Amino acid sequence: MREAIQNLEASKIREVANAGMGRADVLAFWFGEGDEVTPEPIRRAAIESLQRGETFYAHNLGLPELREAIARYMSGLHPAIDAGRIAVTSGGVNALMLAVQALVDAGDEVVAVTPVWPNLTAQPAILGARVRSVPLVPRAGQWTLDLDALRAAVTPATKLLVINAPNNPTGWTLTREEQQAILDHCRRTSTWILADEVYERLYYEPTPNGCAPSFLDVSVPDDRLVVVHSFSKSFLMTGWRLGWLVLPPTLVEGMGKLIEFNTSCTSVFTQRAGIAALGVSGEVTPRVVSHLKACRDRLVPLLAEVPGVQVAPARGGMYAFFRLEGFDDSLALAKRLVAEAGLGLAPGNAFAPEAQGWLRWCFASKDPERLSQGVERLRGWLASPSRA
Repeated sequence: MREAIQNLEASKIREVANAGMGRADVLAFWFGEGDEVTPEPIRRAAIESLQRGETFYAHNLGLPELREAIARYMSGLHPAIDAGRIAVTSGGVNALMLAVQALVDAGDEVVAVTPVWPNLTAQPAILGARVRSVPLVPRAGQWTLDLDALRAAVTPATKLLVINAPNNPTGWTLTREEQQAILDHCRRTSTWILADEVYERLYYEPTPNGCAPSFLDVSVPDDRLVVVHSFSKSFLMTGWRLGWLVLPPTLVEGMGKLIEFNTSCTSVFTQRAGIAALGVSGEVTPRVVSHLKACRDRLVPLLAEVPGVQVAPARGGMYAFFRLEGFDDSLALAKRLVAEAGLGLAPGNAFAPEAQGWLRWCFASKDPERLSQGVERLRGWLASPSRA
């Protein structure tokens, strides 16, 4: 096996989850998904597709009607996007890997803003790239970007800049001004930007389009910019594995080849579900966002009242990212919370070394009362004499 694969770190999130899976007494908030099933109209569209016998190969880039539907959807949120720039993928993580495969050679320099979901730094490493990090800086629980540090890190030697905003796990979100400054700098250095914007609709600040700021709002089609999206979060479709890429026109033909050599295509019945999801987006997504904001607004104040907790409300995403004073080993702490408190959280050092000592709590809970129960378990564990 290649050395790059042997050197990959196993998922610390999975390590914690594996310690608690199958235990009915554990309140699980470790994974980045809620516990609400996909809405019925979306499920029905897939069932009807299967009943029609749509079990054959599709176009590498996706069904034309889905690409058109995605283009209309995106054009309603951002400047007009042509369907010819859309590539349908088998999930957001597949979209990210395809983008890295298209842009990065072994030995290339890749810069990533961290902490971040570990797949985003592992993917270029798998291809033999040299990955460097520009860490976000926490201030009173809120993570911020040192723009000067990012500009200093991204040079003409940098092939790709990877940015996830709204960010998993911190909830940090770029401003429009920061995006413009980053894009202008990358134009000067001829650096590609891979923007993971899968959480753009899960945004809790008032904006005209109901979205977080997007690189698509400040770019032109020919910019060295690839934007990744997914049906998973905004449409409650994590298990469907359906996503898409917004590409410069010059990358589209090559991306079709890459999809052929990776997955051939996305299953037709899954794409039919995607078309249905976009058709009900005006009903489903606002409800999802409203519910998640209510969950955030319940959890964060309760956490902030716990002695020793440092936390700030996320502007976007579906996570509370917090530090617990006196605990410097996130993985050990997360394992103890599972074993001793029945509380399942993700360890911060799964996302970057600078997040050691932090914990991620996914607040996407159909029943918000589970969040309150989780905080009570944390409080009880901290107050327990046996904790020491």
